[in-house]
Formats: sequence, structure tokens, C-alpha cells
Amino acid sequence: MTTEGGQPVETVTTNAEGTWDVQVDEPGKYKVTLDASSLPQNAEVRGGNNVRTPTVYEGNCSTVLYALQPKGAANQQQDGGGTSSFWAQAAQLTFEGLNLGLIIALAALGLSLIYGTTGLTNFAHGELVTLGAILAYAFNIGFGLHLIPAAVIAVIVAGMLGYLQDRLFWGQLRKRGTGTIAMMIISIGVALFLRYVYLIFFGGQTEAFAQYTAQPGVQIGPISAAPKNFVAMGIELAVLIIVGIALLRTRTGKAARAVADNPALAASSGINVDRVIRIIWTVGGAIAALAGIMLGLSQNLKFTMGQDILLLIFAGVTLGGLGTAFGALVGSLVVGLFIQVSTLWVPPELKSVGALAVLIIVLLVRPQGILGRRERIG
Repeated sequence: MTTEGGQPVETVTTNAEGTWDVQVDEPGKYKVTLDASSLPQNAEVRGGNNVRTPTVYEGNCSTVLYALQPKGAANQQQDGGGTSSFWAQAAQLTFEGLNLGLIIALAALGLSLIYGTTGLTNFAHGELVTLGAILAYAFNIGFGLHLIPAAVIAVIVAGMLGYLQDRLFWGQLRKRGTGTIAMMIISIGVALFLRYVYLIFFGGQTEAFAQYTAQPGVQIGPISAAPKNFVAMGIELAVLIIVGIALLRTRTGKAARAVADNPALAASSGINVDRVIRIIWTVGGAIAALAGIMLGLSQNLKFTMGQDILLLIFAGVTLGGLGTAFGALVGSLVVGLFIQVSTLWVPPELKSVGALAVLIIVLLVRPQGILGRRERIG
């Protein structure tokens, strides 16, 4: 390991688990070089790049990862794999796209419900996603709870905070007659405020949960994934189905759809609009927190994780149809699939471009979204 200017810092050897640690005296950019000759004879660095240039900030740590693969695996895929390796890679990316799409759908569902009942385009919704992950991390690492009960408690607490958020803040703005455009701008300020609160208490480093962080992959046909991914996808599907059924079958769900269609008519019909909106905020906060926990399982935790997927959440909601719960699900799955599958043809750095291109094309043909309804203007 050297400084950016080439001054040597330290040479270390990994332990049996493959981890290592170097203490540096000053913040800045460093150069980490992996000695490829020290790897096992049958292993090599994926992509062939054994140099990393992390930036270390004062008071924080920086993580450096090297992905290993069997030696010659890349050449086998290019030379001997042919069409079969392409379809195997496509199947793997489709699975990963579904996994990402379901996480986006959880977050987008709450955003869509809140927009449908209040008309608020909430730019602070990404911070609710981050809140769920940070709360679960606090109960998991800070209080020593296993991740499963920690996640359950985090979802409950986030739901309660969602209720309080509307009762003490957004509900008061509605009573004062604040317009939706003004509330949208306020939500941007709330997002910035919460983001830097997370930075103060959580820090700028990347963290991970105590359990389920490193699991051996399970091979199912051409798809290889950790067991936690299959379990997480099952939980995400179950929650989406339960919320969908609740919207269709329960009295509260029917009242929520009535408020979304016409709040004034719903109020004149005897529906307590404020009560319904607060229930929606509670549910929206809880499932956004669950999305954050699932996102933290698939990647490491950081204070900007909600901000990083906020554009994808809005893309899913808009593509599916603003204010429609099932549209948010369909749109998010499309976004997740196109993000991952597009890496078959475009560099990974540009993978979000494919999803946004699909969003533009669909809205040009169907401006109301996939499951949205046409509205008369004027």
C-alpha cells in the first residue's frame, strides 16, 4: 500500500478469512496493490485489475475488495462458452434484475401510495429507505440483537416514525393549505436535513450487518446466488402481495383507494381522510424501511444508500403510473430488469441509462404509465 504520491505505507498479508487492515496517519487518496503471485495457483483477480485507489476520510475507514475467480474462467467464457455462456449470463442478470426490481418496488409502493392519497411527490422518501437500514444496523450491532428481530423492530419503529411525520409535520402543512409544489420543495429540504443527520450519527463509512454478510453461493441451473437473496425475494414478494390484497379487500384499503380517487368525495361519504392518510404514511414508512434492510443485505450500508436509488424509485413509480400501487410494482420490475440485463451490451457504469431510456420510450407512447389512467386536463 502506498500514498497517491508513491510513498510506501505498509505491506500486509491477509488472514485465513482473506481480510486485512492497515492504519493510516492522514486522510487522503491511497493506492492498494494486490500481489497476484501470492494468490492460490487456481485463482486470479476478476477483470485482471489488482490495483485499487480508495479515498480515506478523517475518522472513517475505507473498504477495498478484490473479487476472485478460477484461473482462466474469463477466457473459457469468451472462447469455449459461445452462445450457452451468453444465455447463462443473461439468466444470471435476469435473476439479479428481479432481485433489484423487488427492492425498488417495496420502496416505490410506499411512495406511490403517499402520492396517490396526498398528491405529495416526496423527495425525502429515499431517506426513509436509509432510515430502515440504519435502524436495523443500530439494533443489530449496537444492541447485539440478531438481524431478524432487529429488522422487525426497525420496521415497526420506522412505521411509527412515518405516522408521527405526517401527524406532526406534513398534516400540519396540509391544514395550513400549503400547495403540493411548495410541499415538494420542502421535501427536498427534509431529505438534505435527514441525510446529514445520518452522516453525523452513522458516519460516512460503509458498514455491514453482523449476520448474512458472506454466504457461499447456491447454484440453481445457470443462476448462482447466496441463500439470503432467495429468502429476501420471497419476503419482498410476500409483502407486496399482502399489501396488494389489503388494498383490494380491506375497508382501510378501499378507503385509501377512495381518497386517492377523490379526497373531497371520500370525505363527504364519511371517510376520515386524515386518518387514512396517516395509515398510509405508517405503511409507507414501514415498507420503505424494509426495502432499506433488503438493500443493506444485498450491498453494504452507507448514509446515501436511499439517495442512490431514489431516481430508480421515481422511474419505477412514473413508469408504472403515478399513484397506482400495482403500477409501482410493474414499473419497478421493468426498471430493475433493464438495469441489470443492459450490462450484456453496455458498460456497468451506464447500466441505469437503459432503464431511463425505457422510461422515456414508454411515456412517449403511454404518458399515463403502464397501469395509469388518462386524466382530463382543463
